[in-house]
Amino acid sequence: MKKLMAANWKMYKTWDEARDTAKAMVRLLANSMPKDREVLLIPPFTAIRGVYDAIRDAKGFYVGGQDFYPAAEGAYTGEISPGQLLDAGCCFALAGHSERRHVLGESSELVGKKVAFGLDSGLSMILCVGETVEERKEGKLTEVVLKQLRAGLNTAARGFDPEMLVVAYEPVWAIGTGLVAGPKEILEAHKLIRKELLAMFPDIGSEIRILYGGSVKADNCGEIIALDNVDGVLVGGASLKADSFSLIVTA
Repeated sequence: MKKLMAANWKMYKTWDEARDTAKAMVRLLANSMPKDREVLLIPPFTAIRGVYDAIRDAKGFYVGGQDFYPAAEGAYTGEISPGQLLDAGCCFALAGHSERRHVLGESSELVGKKVAFGLDSGLSMILCVGETVEERKEGKLTEVVLKQLRAGLNTAARGFDPEMLVVAYEPVWAIGTGLVAGPKEILEAHKLIRKELLAMFPDIGSEIRILYGGSVKADNCGEIIALDNVDGVLVGGASLKADSFSLIVTA
């Protein structure tokens, strides 16, 4: 199982900036990317094609979409479909990112519809789950993560390739704050997620990758990805520059 090193660029970068950053990453990692790593770049919608063109001939590089609406087409102004993401060069997509849940108010039910529709459409899906600082202080880690995990996956059709599903644990209190969950906290959450994946998907639960996301940087990535049940990272701010993200990929 290869470690998935995912870069979520959020609402940053123009078309040219995204293309140039992707080209720089390919150049920096051409001779140094470990054989057990894959790189996923997740730019804003407007830059997807530019990034795809920059990495299309690079081994181990992929492009993803930050979101989509769970319909093939229709009168959904401002939205984008899985088919349109695939057409632009994406093979992955995010669902349930904390900013979609807590800033834009997406429900776990809608997140579940996205995961199911994305998988049915041929996209590999990254389901994001995680608790807020208030929920952690109240001892609700298990309750919150299991509720999000079950709602996100209970409508997905069975029989998919385990490489097509990824779960990203991103404690909301550690995203963009500089705070990082310690090894004990990461191990606890990822063990919980693995146990539930094995319960939901007995045949493939051990093969579904689990990522950690939350203020990941080059100086802490090596320790994080060496932990049990950590199969990669989902990186935000530290992925915006080619040199810093390249150091994370090779950590």
